[in-house]
Amino acid sequence: MTAQLTEPAPRAWQADPYADALRSGQGPLYLRRHDGWLLPLEVERWCADPDTADRTVLDRCTGPVLDIGCGPGRLVAALAGRGHAALGVDITPEAVARTLRAGGSALCRSVFDPLPREGGWGTVLLIDGNIGIGGDPATLLRRAAELTATGGSLLVEVATADVDERVEVYVEDGTGGRGASFWWARLGTRALCAGAKSAGWTQYDVWEAAGRHFVHLTR
Repeated sequence: MTAQLTEPAPRAWQADPYADALRSGQGPLYLRRHDGWLLPLEVERWCADPDTADRTVLDRCTGPVLDIGCGPGRLVAALAGRGHAALGVDITPEAVARTLRAGGSALCRSVFDPLPREGGWGTVLLIDGNIGIGGDPATLLRRAAELTATGGSLLVEVATADVDERVEVYVEDGTGGRGASFWWARLGTRALCAGAKSAGWTQYDVWEAAGRHFVHLTR
């Protein structure tokens, strides 16, 4: 299935189930495909302090850091606490509000909108499956390259399975609440590295922590 959209659908992520989950700090919350397939979303982990796996990401950040799809801002706030210049971007107002309350900096806009410091970020983050944003990883990887300084890094969390798919999904809360449909992508390590090369990235490292899988790319 080929995605037709290259930008996230703002109405989907601003819909009540997702915003309500961020507001309360807990799920359940899911991405559901129209054939019934479900992907649980780890709202409680996103709203908590960085865990062991997150800290392996934070330790690899250098220079100013841009967190794409920052959610409630646990990584942005932690980076600020470590002395990094860090900015989160997210299309959900409640996510941005939580990031600000946590002590981080964030803007309510899409990664495809004009952003500060374009071409000057030392590290760009696509964590918690955010390589899926827009359902078009190739476009997102090229956009990340535009944002990153020469010699900078892109840290991507990938699926644990060897998968390469673009799917139409919606957010639901398990009790009947649901948002609008939008395109999403899921990539494993092999698919991510193959696509990254054509977008101008070089594989630098791969690692696993606490059952989560990550790829470090450089420009």
